[in-house]
Amino acid sequence: MRYVAIDSVEPGQYLGRTIFSNNGTVLLNEGVQLTVYMINTLRRIGATYVYVKDEQFEDVVIEEILSEETKRAVVRQMNELFESLRSGKDFSTKQISVTIDQLLEDVLNNKDVLIHLTDIRSQENAEYLHALHVSMMSVVIGVNMGFSQAQLKELAIGALLHDIGKVGGFDDHNKDEPRRHHTWRGFETLKLKREFSLLSAHVAFQHHEHVDGTGVPRSLSADAIHPYAKIVAVANTYDNLVSGKKDARPMLPHEACERMMAMVGRELDKEVLIEFLKNISVYPNGSSVRLTNREVGVVVGQHRGLPSRPVVRVVRKDEHDLDVKEYDLAKHPTLFIEAVLA
Repeated sequence: MRYVAIDSVEPGQYLGRTIFSNNGTVLLNEGVQLTVYMINTLRRIGATYVYVKDEQFEDVVIEEILSEETKRAVVRQMNELFESLRSGKDFSTKQISVTIDQLLEDVLNNKDVLIHLTDIRSQENAEYLHALHVSMMSVVIGVNMGFSQAQLKELAIGALLHDIGKVGGFDDHNKDEPRRHHTWRGFETLKLKREFSLLSAHVAFQHHEHVDGTGVPRSLSADAIHPYAKIVAVANTYDNLVSGKKDARPMLPHEACERMMAMVGRELDKEVLIEFLKNISVYPNGSSVRLTNREVGVVVGQHRGLPSRPVVRVVRKDEHDLDVKEYDLAKHPTLFIEAVLA
């Protein structure tokens, strides 16, 4: 499979992975031959990159930390939770706890898999996928930092519900009324849930605080910010950057990582970001790249701990044969990825 920009997908190509809606139903099945209408539909619902089949890269494995079953369960749960809050009803903490247990199990069973966010967002599912991604990435960081099972669950719940205060569309921008900010409202909602740890509520409260004291709603700095909130701040920032929430266009993973490194000491905690960068797939499998030797290839393998040094396969065709070679960048210290291609 190859991971290609939606604008580079051509009619007649075959979809490499099944695409689901926010309620778990199938939009397009893996293996379907794409038509102009299908491609335009994917573009309309917000797809920026998709997997397509390619016989030269049939062996490329796309590993995911979370199973499709877990993803659908979490997204459905968040959909139900937000709809309950919008209609003035309560939500089930028990069901959230069960769903989080499922997420934790997946993460702990796939500790060696690098983070790669491939889910297609639409206006309908964007806020639910954001919650899913932030929770999953936060747990991965927590595992790296040696958190216990109980701590991971507190972190996962707080991360999943970090934006719960946004339900209802309250004003975030009036600095004279910090209690109207979604972080404060989220804290007020979650602290009433006795089934959840108060630390989970503080994740919602503090995830927009900055380590230099310039954040909101209380301008906390450094050690005054709980480690869980520092972790969620990193995961939240990354998902916002790659989804395009804060910029005119979605960033590629390596661009987002570079931007975040520039935020260290101001918005983001250095140690947390280091642990995050160990687990991010900077150049995801299936990505087309150009190397500094000017050869163009596709990423086919990863090294945990060395996410910027993947394995790249270069395929050259002539009239009679194929010339295939692979560069393991971990073994070629003078060779680098120069650009990611559409």
